[in-house]
Amino acid sequence: MLNPEEKDGEAIRQAIATLSEAVGSARHGLPEEVFLFVSSLTPMVNVDLLIRDDEGRTLLTWRHDRFYGPGWHVPGGILRFKESSAARIAAVAAHELGAEVDFAPNPLCRHELVNANRDVRGHFISLLHACRLKSTPDPARRFDPASPRHGDWAWHAGCPEPLIPVHEVYRAFINGDPAARGCSLTQVSGKNTEKP
Repeated sequence: MLNPEEKDGEAIRQAIATLSEAVGSARHGLPEEVFLFVSSLTPMVNVDLLIRDDEGRTLLTWRHDRFYGPGWHVPGGILRFKESSAARIAAVAAHELGAEVDFAPNPLCRHELVNANRDVRGHFISLLHACRLKSTPDPARRFDPASPRHGDWAWHAGCPEPLIPVHEVYRAFINGDPAARGCSLTQVSGKNTEKP
């Protein structure tokens, strides 16, 4: 007969086996429910793309979801299991902009963002990479202020409002402030990073 600790261990092993069978390879991402559960167990590592042009503008995308509400954000995405930062940067550019980018391999900065009020999607380690467009973003995804759509893009001469709270850490970069380039590589934010 199993003691309570052994029973708990067996139940966990069975649950993991069931999840593993249902998920398959995590290299292609996780089903939403599994991803949200995993995000409550461990920090998520993501890449963010700081895309600027010769006029000093920054390319941002409109976001409207249950975690951050409506606002502008730097395009970005969470690394998949055994995926390189380079592959995720290319995937983000293709998925969010319909474009290709070149990028600097070393991040401009690294931020650790912790939301004390939320466990699901509550801890991120974000790597901001300087990027340049190699191709034009998909014109069908151009932002229209008369009918904002999640995922649409627009160029900005300065930091627009509203900026999603979690990307306030990038305000100086979006504004093209030369002092931003001298920021510490690691910055930690424990503030609430979502809309009330």
